[in-house]
Amino acid sequence: MNNTPAALKLSPWPRRLFAIILLPLMIMGLTLFHADPADAARGGRMGGGSFRAPSMPRSSGGSLGGGYRRGGGGGFGFPFIIPIFGFGGGGLLPLLLLMAVAGVLVNAFRGAGGGQALDGYTPAVPATPSKVKMIQLQVGLLASAKQLQDDLRALAASSDTSSNSGLQRLLQETTLALLRQPDLWVYANSESGDVPFHSAESTFNRLSMNERSKLAAEVTSNVGGQRLNDQSKASSVGEADATNEFIVVTVLVASTATSTLNGTDTSEDLRQSLRILGSTSSSDLLAMEVIWQPEGRGDVLSSEELITAYPNLQHL
Repeated sequence: MNNTPAALKLSPWPRRLFAIILLPLMIMGLTLFHADPADAARGGRMGGGSFRAPSMPRSSGGSLGGGYRRGGGGGFGFPFIIPIFGFGGGGLLPLLLLMAVAGVLVNAFRGAGGGQALDGYTPAVPATPSKVKMIQLQVGLLASAKQLQDDLRALAASSDTSSNSGLQRLLQETTLALLRQPDLWVYANSESGDVPFHSAESTFNRLSMNERSKLAAEVTSNVGGQRLNDQSKASSVGEADATNEFIVVTVLVASTATSTLNGTDTSEDLRQSLRILGSTSSSDLLAMEVIWQPEGRGDVLSSEELITAYPNLQHL
């Protein structure tokens, strides 16, 4: 005999409707979840870059093929949709998936608008790459990698982050610093994908904001040639607490290079990926950032905090 009250019984259709509505809400809730910065350690950040296209000479003539067509710039950046994929443990792949859909829509709008100018004149515009490769590589090391923290502080103090050559050197030196600590690698993750040029800057900024939101504060900073001037924060830079367990370094790169990483399934994969990333040329490099924690004196990044803030990290 079924003793379930009649009020609690649901016909199949209401149950299906309830599941259809609830599932997207649950997924969105998980996507929006991110670690509370109040419980996070302080960290450091350095990098910079520019997404301006190289300038080209003007061209004119009656032929539509006489000039350059804009490969990016303008268009629709979908800022009101993408941010829900920019935080939490979703990582880079969900954001790139949505960007691919956005790119198809943008191309459709542009195709409908046509590109012919009045009087057969095609105005010259900067030549732009059609795609930009976004790379996010993260490494979790044992906290005994004190030399790595010293190396990152020294790079933040000495690097020229206002030029492409300076950023290329910073990327190379950062990957070298990580390569010198193979015995202390514990976790790693790498994600990469292509986005349209016109959406590259906003995508890169969202990835950077996602990682920066995991820090309670940035006590070491050198971005775009601007070094940290807050002495109250600078005085707190130093050794992490003795009970600290891990150090996490995130490297974000936007480039026009066509090379692909080897992944991070094993220590050897990570080693090769770091070498490939560090060899990116200054002419291909559009932007890069290095973000790490902990960095402040007395800060701790425990195993529980690492798993919460960086759920995509895989044990090597």
